[in-house]
Amino acid sequence: MAKKNILRIIRIALLTGTIVSLYYVPWILVKAWIMPLPDTVQEQLEEAIDHGFEGIVVYIDQAGMTPEIYTAGYHDKAKKIPARPNALFKIASINKLYIAVAIAKLVKNGRLSLDQTLAEFCPELLGRIENADKITLRMMVQHRSGIPNYTNTHNYWAAPKENNHEKLELVLDLPASFEPDKGYEYSNTNYLLLSEIMDKVLGYDDFLFIQEEILNRLNLKNTFKSLSQVNIDDVMSGYHVGHPIDLKTDEVGMIASAEDVGIFLRALNDGSLFDEGEQEIYSSIYVYDHTGLVPGYQNIAQYHKEIDAIVIQFTSPTNFEGYNWNLSEIVYNRIVKIIKTPKY
Repeated sequence: MAKKNILRIIRIALLTGTIVSLYYVPWILVKAWIMPLPDTVQEQLEEAIDHGFEGIVVYIDQAGMTPEIYTAGYHDKAKKIPARPNALFKIASINKLYIAVAIAKLVKNGRLSLDQTLAEFCPELLGRIENADKITLRMMVQHRSGIPNYTNTHNYWAAPKENNHEKLELVLDLPASFEPDKGYEYSNTNYLLLSEIMDKVLGYDDFLFIQEEILNRLNLKNTFKSLSQVNIDDVMSGYHVGHPIDLKTDEVGMIASAEDVGIFLRALNDGSLFDEGEQEIYSSIYVYDHTGLVPGYQNIAQYHKEIDAIVIQFTSPTNFEGYNWNLSEIVYNRIVKIIKTPKY
């Protein structure tokens, strides 16, 4: 009898604990997660709009099937323009895949070595970036340099810097996050410096190399370095919760359509993007998918080997203090589940 009473007390305690914990869970996430899985991707996108997203674009390329682009919500909410499948979107940190590919190609043709140090290319940073003479290109590509992340500096996104010099100034003379190759910290500063190094080695803007070796090779016509190269009306509006201003005119890096990112990611994963010996180098230094997040724009770009499918998802708005990123992941994972069903 005593044993049964103890078990009953344990069950009550566990139930009470579950109820209390659920009280603190954002119900929008619970709702998005537990809702019955729709039959179609389009229905899932409409659900995402109901959850609070203003615009969403999804590109799906599954082997043996014609690629599809799905949209929901608005391209420009203020003008009531529906979401466009060919909309340009700020791809944020997905650009690191392009930079890493460019590094691999330059290593293969002998213009760079992964063992070269930051100080070899930027001697002016000795004494300004700790361990500059010990940090190698390999460490920078892999976020194992210990160089602080400029976007983590105080209140960065309240007034983002417009050029690399201003961004780099934010972390000069700061202590290293850790000794070179002794830890891991995602740092946008690594890739800022890699771009600067490529500029020095090439003698011209590294994006022109990306254009020649990646974009032209894949016939990608809707991938750009900056807003100055595009018609601003082609860029999907991006909002941040609590800020009513459309952020699409803010300059924060590469812009591309979902289709262009999908074609690139397919070529990256199947190896067709590489010449002989380049893929081995790339595989030794970086990953094959990525996410991205800047104010107004969040994206997921992944290859799913089990179904041989590329799935790209662009969503807006963002909310750094809220749950929009978690919500986008839930929506994305449900889309992948739909693709896996026999009905799809």
